[in-house]
Amino acid sequence: MTMRLPQIGAISASSIPSYSSDSSSSDSNNVNKSFWRCAEANPRFQAPKKATQPDLLLSSQSIRCEYNPDLSIARPTLTEPPAPTERKYKTGRGGGTTTGKGVPVYVMLPLDSVTMANGVNRRKAMNACFQALKSAGVEGVMMDVWWGLVEREVAGEYNWGGYSELLEMAKRYGLKVQAVMSFHQCGGNVGDSCTIPLPKWVVEEINKDPDLAYTDQWGRRNYEYLSLGCDTIPCLKGRTPIQCYADYMRAFRHRFSHLLGDTIVEIQVGMGPAGELRYPSYPEKDGIWKFPGIGAFQCYDQYMLCSLKAAAENYGKPEWGTTGPTDAGEYNNSPEETNFFKRECGGWNGEYGKFFLSWYSQMLLDHGERILTSATSIFNNRGVKISVKVAGIHWHYGTRSHASELTAGYYNTRFRNGYLPIAKMLSRFNAVLNFTCVEMRNHEQPQGAHCSPENLVQQVALATREAHVSIAGENALPRYDDYALEQILRAAENAEMCAFTYLRLKRELFEVENWRKFVAFVKKMKEGKDVERCWEQVEKEAEDFVQVTQPLVQEAAVALIEY
Repeated sequence: MTMRLPQIGAISASSIPSYSSDSSSSDSNNVNKSFWRCAEANPRFQAPKKATQPDLLLSSQSIRCEYNPDLSIARPTLTEPPAPTERKYKTGRGGGTTTGKGVPVYVMLPLDSVTMANGVNRRKAMNACFQALKSAGVEGVMMDVWWGLVEREVAGEYNWGGYSELLEMAKRYGLKVQAVMSFHQCGGNVGDSCTIPLPKWVVEEINKDPDLAYTDQWGRRNYEYLSLGCDTIPCLKGRTPIQCYADYMRAFRHRFSHLLGDTIVEIQVGMGPAGELRYPSYPEKDGIWKFPGIGAFQCYDQYMLCSLKAAAENYGKPEWGTTGPTDAGEYNNSPEETNFFKRECGGWNGEYGKFFLSWYSQMLLDHGERILTSATSIFNNRGVKISVKVAGIHWHYGTRSHASELTAGYYNTRFRNGYLPIAKMLSRFNAVLNFTCVEMRNHEQPQGAHCSPENLVQQVALATREAHVSIAGENALPRYDDYALEQILRAAENAEMCAFTYLRLKRELFEVENWRKFVAFVKKMKEGKDVERCWEQVEKEAEDFVQVTQPLVQEAAVALIEY
C-alpha cells in the first residue's frame, strides 16, 4: 500500500494565504493561527488488510521499503592574486559535465567569518589565507550565510554586509564559493566555536508560541531550527517558514546575481540543525546528549502531534496518534536498554514501529522536498548546483535497529535502506547529496558504540548511484594526519565524488607539517589516479611547492594567531 503522509499545511481546513513582497500588511494581519486544526481522515491512510501485506507502511510515490543485506563496505603567485580560471563544476555518476578524473577540494571557512556587526572578521587573515589556499590548488571555499545575521532585526530586511566583501575577496583570488543558506542556529553542536541565534523576530514568535520549536517527549524545547511541523503555517509575521526561506534565497540571488555561476558555483540549502536534513535528535548543548547515545525522537510539538494524529486516524489506528514511542529510552541509552530499539522483538520492527517510523521519516522527506522546490525555482538557470547535507550518523550502525539514525529521521535499519528514498528525492531536483564522516575508519571508533562509518559511506554512495544523483563529501572532524587524508582519497574515488569540502580553515592547518600533508592531499585529489604518475612523485612536487610558498603560509598562520 503506497501512502502519502499528511503535512501540517494540508491539515488545515482553510487554505494558507500566499505571500509576496507586494502583499498588503492588512492581508498579513488577517492571518490568525487559530485557524489551524487537524485534518479529517485522509483516504490515503487506510487500515491494513489482514494477512495480505506484511509490510504495510511504505512512503510516497517512488519511495518504498527497500530491503538490503548488510554492507561490508600550480605554480604559486606570491605577489599578485592569481587570475580566475574557468572550471566547470565536476559531477559524479548523477550526470552533468566533468573536467577531469580528479575531485576539486574546497575549504570550509570559520563559522564567524562575518561578525555580528555584519563586517568581515579577521580581514587581514582572510586575505592571507585566501592567497595561500589558491596557491595550493584549492578550488574554493564554503561559507555559512547566516539567516540570524542577514535578516536579524526586521523580517524582510537583509543586510549582506560582510558577505559582499568576502565574496568579492574570493573572486579577486580566483576561488569558487559554496554558499550555505544557514537557516539554523550556530552554537551547541560539534565544532561550533561561536553563537549565532535565529533572527530576533523569529525568536519573538517562538516565545509567543513555543510549539514552533522541536520538542522531545519530556517537553524540552530545541531552538536550533524551526520545527518542520509548522513549515506551511503562516506563523512568522504572516509568512510560513518555507516562504521565509524562499524570500531569503531570492534576496541572495538578487544581491549576488553577478557572481552566480562564476564565483558562486553551489548553493547548499540548510534543512535542519547544523544545516543537515535531520531532526535535532542528539543535542550536545548543556550535556543533554553525549556520544554514543541513541538520541530521542523530536515530534512532540503540537504541529507534529497533530500530523501524527491525522496519520494514525487515516491508518485506522487512532490510538497511535497521541504520542510517539513511549519505550524508546532516553538520549544516552544504548539500543539494548530500550524495548523499542532492542535487537530481538524490538518495537521498531513491529507494525506500530513501522507506522511511526514511516510517518516520522516521511515528514523529513517532505520538508526537504518543499525547500528544494523553492530553491531550484529561485536558482534555475543561474549556473549553480543545489546541494543538501546529510549527517553521517555512524554510531549503532552495526546494530539491527540503527537507533541513532531512526531518531534523526533516517529510516535505515538492517532490513530497510533509508538513504535510497533521500537520494531519490534529491534526484528529482538534480541536487547533490553532501555526506559527512568520509575521513573515518571503522576500527578507529569505540567498540561498544557499534560504529561503522566506512560501511555507512559505502551504503550512501550505492544509494546515490542507484538514484543517479551526485555525491560530495566532508570530513566530520578536523583531521590533519595522513591516515585520515588517505581514507578521504579512497572514499572519494570509490564513491565517485563530485567535490570534497575540508573542515575547516584554522591556524593548525598552516603549521608546517600539516600544510605539507594538506598540499599533497589537494594535489592527489585534483589529479586523481594516474597510472603514469606514482604518489611519491606527487608528494615530491608538493614538498617543493611547500618550500616555495613558505613565506605566504607563514603570513597566513601569523595573521590567524593575531586573532
